[in-house]
Amino acid sequence: MDYAESLLDIGKIRSLVKQGDVVWRDHAIKRLRERRITREDVRNAIYDGEIIEDRPDDIPTPCCLILGTNVKGRYLHVICGMLDDMVYIISAYYPDPEKWEADYVTRKG
Repeated sequence: MDYAESLLDIGKIRSLVKQGDVVWRDHAIKRLRERRITREDVRNAIYDGEIIEDRPDDIPTPCCLILGTNVKGRYLHVICGMLDDMVYIISAYYPDPEKWEADYVTRKG
């Protein structure tokens, strides 16, 4: 699948995040602290990123994987979903070069 053909709309996600229509899941908050990722890093990755994977079967809402950059320009993956005009931040992490190709879009193996 061409990642430009995502089921979720990155423009809508950006708009909702800018409006503050965001739910930070407990899991996300925990992982952000562990990984020293700020909420501003996550917002920045959403604002300048692109959807690279759809996860339509995730529960409780379909979600996607966004590749963007943190406020310092480091690549960052953000997992988020959208339901009832709210964006749900599920997790964020710095992509591991052992698991991702150099483009951080393509999984190895």
